[in-house]
Amino acid sequence: MRAMMFGAPGQVLVESEIDIPKPARGQILIQVKACAVCRTDLHVVDGELTQPKLPLIPGHEIIGMVVATGTGTARYRNGDRVGVPWLGWTCGSCLYCQTGQENLCDAAKFTGYTLDGGYAEYTVADERFCLPIPKSYSDAEAAPLLCAGLIGYRSLVKAGEGKRLGIYGFGAAAHIVAQVARYQAREIYAFARPGDEAAKQFARDLGAVWAGGSDELPPEKLDAAIIFAPAGELVPQALRAVRKGGMVVCGGIHMSDIPSFPYSILWEERSLCSVANLTRLDGEEFMELAPKVPVHTEVQTFALEEANEALHRLRTGKIQGAAVLVM
Repeated sequence: MRAMMFGAPGQVLVESEIDIPKPARGQILIQVKACAVCRTDLHVVDGELTQPKLPLIPGHEIIGMVVATGTGTARYRNGDRVGVPWLGWTCGSCLYCQTGQENLCDAAKFTGYTLDGGYAEYTVADERFCLPIPKSYSDAEAAPLLCAGLIGYRSLVKAGEGKRLGIYGFGAAAHIVAQVARYQAREIYAFARPGDEAAKQFARDLGAVWAGGSDELPPEKLDAAIIFAPAGELVPQALRAVRKGGMVVCGGIHMSDIPSFPYSILWEERSLCSVANLTRLDGEEFMELAPKVPVHTEVQTFALEEANEALHRLRTGKIQGAAVLVM
């Protein structure tokens, strides 16, 4: 099969011919149809996430068809369409796994990071962590739901039920979360890179009541804010934007250092939290919710061998919505 291989931080992916993997016990073999390109993939190839397995096939927003099953599998059959998300395996026995926090499992394995992912024509995955995909989505449309959608959904739940929601960094996750929030009758306040008028207009098109630069304050105090941009300097900015008792959620797996800030902008019971990974329950809930909204994903498609170009465009802010590799 063809695969885009990652060898070391700072190097481009290399198109390679390798053997099709064989499913082990509990695994399924999936013919990849589409794999979205996530900012987390950038953090891996740029060396900001420092413990990938090497060599590595990146990609953790995988849509594909089951073509073979290993021993001990029962959930899926050949021909079923499934999605493979970031969380690829957990131990099932630690305190976190036993208390509904499998996203925090110390032994967890992650698709496209410590497990080979979907920048390839085939991949294997633990069937317990794969998700059925709503029929209303094409392969390319469904791919961003597997991380941008799931992490965005978990971030939205963490943000609470307040009406006025700020979103910093209007990319793949934000454009999905905004639709869910509007479905829940919330008001969206969008924050984009200063001067990025296209991103602001994109937010307005998705129903934002206000769109401005990330260096601006909104016209009204927010009940909560979600930060998707990996920029630590946005944390104090978001704290200044939320009301007393408000919540700021950091939705990314990596963020630059947060600068020091005065206690006064955290005081009055404002809260700051992060979102780490996802759980299978998140996946089940979101895959049921997405068609009801209905969530529409804005995608730009690339061929498998164009993975480096897709990563470059994402890195330089030239992707509106989500980039997706289509096999």
